[in-house]
Amino acid sequence: MEKQTRAYLYACVAVLLWSTIASAFKISLRYVDVLTLLFYASLTASVFLFLYLLFLKKLKLLKAFTGRDYLRSALLGFLNPFLYYAILLKAYSILKAQEAVTLNFIWPIMLVLLSIPILHQRIGLRSILAIIISFLGVFVIATEGNVLGFKFTNTVGVLLASGSSVIWALFWIYNVKDKRDEAVRLFVNFAFGTVFIFLSILLFSKVTIPTRNGLLGAVYVGLCEMGITFLVWLKALRLSKTTAHVVSLIYLVPFFALVLISLFVGEQILFSTGIGLVLIVGGIILQKFWARPA
Repeated sequence: MEKQTRAYLYACVAVLLWSTIASAFKISLRYVDVLTLLFYASLTASVFLFLYLLFLKKLKLLKAFTGRDYLRSALLGFLNPFLYYAILLKAYSILKAQEAVTLNFIWPIMLVLLSIPILHQRIGLRSILAIIISFLGVFVIATEGNVLGFKFTNTVGVLLASGSSVIWALFWIYNVKDKRDEAVRLFVNFAFGTVFIFLSILLFSKVTIPTRNGLLGAVYVGLCEMGITFLVWLKALRLSKTTAHVVSLIYLVPFFALVLISLFVGEQILFSTGIGLVLIVGGIILQKFWARPA
């Protein structure tokens, strides 16, 4: 099997696994609270990544980390998994799963907007138009199609789901110039993130052992959202001739997610959600492939 075919296979596995996560979030939150789900999921991811590095004999790379490297990882671990997932899971707890998954998917647009002040990048008029199209999709979803009424179905939930995309974009922007091994870097981030989550539980909640369903949900999220899938996606990127060959497949995630939400969560997918998602993804695709700096 040639490398590009293998790259597509790995990418498809990652896309399919990520497509299940919105349903996993919503179902798991029936049995555990936000911080408990996040703690056990992050802990699962940290243990998995540790074992992965141990198997590949990459733990020795940690010796090359300086105090500044660990500080950087601590800051990134605060952003993700702690802050990002705390906000996103809270959004899932108060919104319909279909709304949360689609609103969160505006992160590529946030990445572009934040790159202007942080990375000093320029965008042209076409990029601005593409961004407006995506944000129109956000309004369609947030108002359930009543755009002219300008009344959100759940303002706090909309702000949380959309705001989580800002955290995700910031996390990846600050990772741009980090040349450390990606798997090692991810492990250290999650190790710090797990500590931050545990401290937040001590401050704002209490440490509990979830029921069987809650624990299974947390382990699933830890492996299929935070651990295995990330490594599978990295493998796809490494095998592909160019990142563009496989990155476009990521746009399938929210569409597959809506199908699974309907099947497993039992939500009736609203027409406005479908239209809003098409606008969001359409704006992202236009910005990526059509827009050019002025």
